Amino acid sequence: MRHFLLASAAAALSFGTPALAQDKAERTAAAALEAAPVWDGHNDVPIQLRSRLGNVINSFDFRDTLDTARDGREAMHSDLARLRVGEVGAQWWSVYVSANLPEAEAVQATVEQIDVTKRLIARYPDALQLALTADDVEEAMAAGRIASLLGMEGGHSIGSSLAVLRQMYDMGARYMTLTHGKTLGWADSATDAPQHDGLNAFGMDVVREMNRIGMLVDLSHVSDAAMTDALDAAQAPVIFSHSGARAINGHARNVPDGVLARLPENGGIVMVVALPWYLTEELRTHAADRAGEEARLKALYPGLPDTVEAQLAKWDAQNRAPVSTISDMADHIDHIRAVAGIDHIGIGGDYDGMPTGPIGMEDVTGYPALFVELARRGYTQDELEKIASRNMMRVMRAAEAYAASAADLPPYEYPAGEPRDGAE
Repeated sequence: MRHFLLASAAAALSFGTPALAQDKAERTAAAALEAAPVWDGHNDVPIQLRSRLGNVINSFDFRDTLDTARDGREAMHSDLARLRVGEVGAQWWSVYVSANLPEAEAVQATVEQIDVTKRLIARYPDALQLALTADDVEEAMAAGRIASLLGMEGGHSIGSSLAVLRQMYDMGARYMTLTHGKTLGWADSATDAPQHDGLNAFGMDVVREMNRIGMLVDLSHVSDAAMTDALDAAQAPVIFSHSGARAINGHARNVPDGVLARLPENGGIVMVVALPWYLTEELRTHAADRAGEEARLKALYPGLPDTVEAQLAKWDAQNRAPVSTISDMADHIDHIRAVAGIDHIGIGGDYDGMPTGPIGMEDVTGYPALFVELARRGYTQDELEKIASRNMMRVMRAAEAYAASAADLPPYEYPAGEPRDGAE
């Protein structure tokens, strides 16, 4: 008995050491990601192809993009090699175009982004596979390819037309973020002046039509009221493709607790973003302080930009920006689990759509480090698998199941060419 007690005590002490605990966390995370690779909610490679290359990609090498730092721009965050290191098994590629474009131009540009993304996928058939259904995702993952799905970022991409929405679906788009940074004629953005107290009647029908055809409703970027209206209209789970928890970071792009609390009933998920200014409250407030100081200096020294720049440099030297860490991202996941539950969390990095991720997750290679941190905090392998991809798979299957059940419903219709601002 004495030997047994001594051995038990030694075992307890050994597992209590930081090195062995970290090793256990690494094993748990690795096992989870082997069983359920990351299904990331948002990656902006397509807009990088447009802005850097004008969508001329026949000589572009997506196997390694570390050499893309030029003309004052940082290297891209994503390529095939680094996605493999990051254990990414499925990727929502954002076919985003600027919300500043007139709607007709936005529709054309979105079609061009769908085209260039499909062409990129087709150029690497051993590594990437276009996925239109949950079964396609499973098939691609089983074959060792990265399932590649298309998501529109902003309702300006459909030009206020349900007909265009349906055609975008036929071209392969499987989610749409209702707004981007600007309020539309039918939906309020989180970062623009509201006009509708959420969604107007046409906006509610956009949600219903998306449900009917099986396109996921993405509520990242929309106002709190629009989130609530969309949840009221939705018959299938919603997603937040790249957002955090408002209680941890107060940015309007993050999800308030009242909305998180509704996710279990809806079945939806928040795919937690890696953008530092949405993760780390101290960094967000520092950015606001700097903007205020810059405005003050411009008011003090009108017409003297060199003086403003010199004084702002002094302020920067005296007020170093805080850093954002993997731990900060894990804090958002902890909070969403506490409010909504483990079944309502995913990962939505926003790589290639931001300057950098947090320290240790600067590019797409960083996902395993996040899962190690979560395992260190006590998340089980089963819970990590849900966060990595199983929750997203459940959501997509539920959206497909609802669309199948609604197959006999007629399409929602509006007269062609009429404005949607006053739809009631």
